[in-house]
Amino acid sequence: QQLCQVPPPRHYGPCQPAWTPEREEDDKLTPLSSLRGTPREPVRHCSAPDDYFRVLFLQLSIYLFPASTGSRDMNRKRHRLVPEAFGQKRRREGGDVEADPLRGESGSARAAVAELLRLFPRVLFQDALPPIALRSQVYSLVPDRTVADRQLKALQEQGEIRIIQLGFDLDAQGIIFTEDYRTRVLKACDGRPYAGAVQKFLASVLPACSDLSFQQDQMIQTFGFRDPEITQLVNAGVLTVRDAGSWWLAVPGAGRFIKYFVKGRQAVLGMVRKAKYRELLLSELLGRRAPAAARLGLAYHVHDLIGAQLVDCVSTTSGTLLRLPET
Repeated sequence: QQLCQVPPPRHYGPCQPAWTPEREEDDKLTPLSSLRGTPREPVRHCSAPDDYFRVLFLQLSIYLFPASTGSRDMNRKRHRLVPEAFGQKRRREGGDVEADPLRGESGSARAAVAELLRLFPRVLFQDALPPIALRSQVYSLVPDRTVADRQLKALQEQGEIRIIQLGFDLDAQGIIFTEDYRTRVLKACDGRPYAGAVQKFLASVLPACSDLSFQQDQMIQTFGFRDPEITQLVNAGVLTVRDAGSWWLAVPGAGRFIKYFVKGRQAVLGMVRKAKYRELLLSELLGRRAPAAARLGLAYHVHDLIGAQLVDCVSTTSGTLLRLPET
C-alpha cells in the first residue's frame, strides 16, 4: 500500500516564494483515485521547494532574534518617530557652539590685537582717535596670560605697538599700533602752537623709548627737551602727569574714550547681572540689542569682561555661558 506524500504547507508573508505554474502543480495533492489505479502508474510525489529550508531558517531567525535582524529597519522607524522640533533644536544648539566668535583663540597676541582693533568704532570718534584695544581684551583671545604678555612685550620693544595707561584702573592699559598713533597725533596737533614740540617728541622719543612713562631727567638730558616744551606736550595730550617729575604716554582726546568705555562696561555687566541665575549664554548676549551706554559695541565690551575675569566662562552643550563669579 502506497501512502500519499503530503506537500509542505504554503508560506505566506514577506518570505513567500514567487508563484510559478510548476510550483502550483507541485502543491496539488495527489488524488486518492490514483492510488487505486494500475500498479504501473506511478504515484506522484509533491516535492518541496528548493529554498524551503533556507526560508524556514530565516523565519526562525527573525522570530528568535528580532533585534539583530531588523535593527536597521527599526532604527529608521525610530528616526522617523523623532519629532522635527527636536531635530531643529539639536541643529540650533550645535550652531550656537559654532557661533561663539569671541571664544576662538587667535594664536598670537598680534593677531588678537588686530582682531580687536577691527571692533573699535572709528566713526564714533570721527576717526580722530587711533583704534585702541585693551590688554584685558587680548587675554580673552589668548588665554595663556604669560604667553600674551611675552608677545606683547616683544611687539612693544620692536616698536610695532605702543602701550598707554588709561588711568581709570591700574591694570587698564591700551594697545595702539605705533603708525596709527603717530598719524592721529600729528593730525590732532596740526596748526596748533605746540605742533613743533609734538613733532620733536614723535621723531626723537617715540622711536628710541618704548616705555609707558618718562622721567624728567630722561626727557631733559637724553632727549634735550626743556621744561616749556614738556608743558606743551602735556597741553597737547601726548603726556599726562603721573607724579612729580614723571609722565605717562597718552593719546590726545582719550578722555572721551575712557568715559564711554567705563559706562559701557557697567552696562554690559548689568545685562548679565539681571539675567536669571546671574548667567547668560554668550550667543544670546551678543544677539541682544546693545544698551544705549554701550556705545563701543557689545562684542568690544564682552571681550573686556572675559579677559578681565569679571565673568566666568562655562562651556555647555548650548555654547559658552557667561556667569557672574560668586562673591
